[in-house]
Amino acid sequence: MTAFNTFERHESEVRGYCRSFPAVFSTAKGAWMTDENGRQYLDFFCGAGVLNYGHNPDRIRAALLGYLMSDGITHTLDMYSEAKQRFIERFNEVILEPRGLSYKFQFPGPTGTNAVEAALKLARKVTGREQVIGFTNAFHGMTLGALAVTGNGFKRAGAGVPLGHSASVPFDGYLGQDTDTLDYFEAMLKDQGSGMDMPAAVIVETVQAEGGVNVASAAWLKRLREITQQHEILLIVDDIQVGCGRTGRFFSFEEAGIVPDIVTLSKSLSGYGLPLALVLIKPEYDVWAPGEHNGTFRGHCPAFVTATAALNYWQDDNLHQSVVQKGKLVEKRLRGMIDKLGIEAQVRGRGLIHGIEFSDPKVANAVSQACFKRGLIIETSGIDDQVLKLLPSLTIKDAELKQGLDIIEASVREVLLGETREDLIAAA
Repeated sequence: MTAFNTFERHESEVRGYCRSFPAVFSTAKGAWMTDENGRQYLDFFCGAGVLNYGHNPDRIRAALLGYLMSDGITHTLDMYSEAKQRFIERFNEVILEPRGLSYKFQFPGPTGTNAVEAALKLARKVTGREQVIGFTNAFHGMTLGALAVTGNGFKRAGAGVPLGHSASVPFDGYLGQDTDTLDYFEAMLKDQGSGMDMPAAVIVETVQAEGGVNVASAAWLKRLREITQQHEILLIVDDIQVGCGRTGRFFSFEEAGIVPDIVTLSKSLSGYGLPLALVLIKPEYDVWAPGEHNGTFRGHCPAFVTATAALNYWQDDNLHQSVVQKGKLVEKRLRGMIDKLGIEAQVRGRGLIHGIEFSDPKVANAVSQACFKRGLIIETSGIDDQVLKLLPSLTIKDAELKQGLDIIEASVREVLLGETREDLIAAA
């Protein structure tokens, strides 16, 4: 029985990414993944943003192995541990204090949707209100509360029950670049005839990664913060996929100069692919009763160890500057490719998350598959999978980044212009 047969026979039909990238992977290092046959693939997917520092980074792996070999405790629920203490102290020292931020730490269950559920519950408890505002094309997770503030109709339908106590309003740019969608939101809040109950919270992604790499401007985010403060609505920033340096600075909201009331983090927080989630709460809103929100795997000490080691990347400004520089390289190359090939597409993004939205929604998936055949793993996003989403590791080498961009261009040429591999070799 082949490996594929094993999965097809025994694993649920719900499996998804394996259908786009049909290979059995065995090892990985840096920006590269290797399958069971020894073929290498350049990774522009990074576990949907889990592996910001690449696969098996040496400094983080060394910290983890040292902890395990010393019989460090692996599971404590929310009992105290040295591993948790070191992470909290180091996160304050490296991330919060230099930014003038003060937050209490809540460790919910280990995934991003666990963090979102905790944030929504807390906002409702703080304000005594029920409704939470989400945005068009938002994605916040697959549990019921998170789905209620998610825009994707296919994901929402999977709940099998009505999703309530939420409302969706237009994200920045949803009604065109000349329309400030917050005019609509603010008018609804001020008008007693609008039918909108005063919300407990607004939850927002500064860049909607799964929604199609939709980027909120700094001005829009600042105004959103002002509106929520005026109406005493808590602002939750979901930084699960685009935090931990993905857009340049550690938090994606820093460039806008805003301070959210609650921040959710997960994915690359552990730095090594180990599940870990964190809810950052302004101290005045930490009104939980002991045990009011809990979970079995909220004391995952190996993840605390790797997350602490990952903070070494943020001791100075070098990684931030590198991400900004590489992001400019990516944007310039993608825009140049579109202009050169004369294709109808839009490029958008920040830092090392960029998307190409093609006028024909089918093109992105075809390009993704062509890239895979050439040894590049890259996913699609958006409601119709119409956006090719670039998500390379933050630590990727310039030469590797260029190699991946070359593969994307060759694949676009093949899909849209019918150029074969042989044509491209001959042209070179």
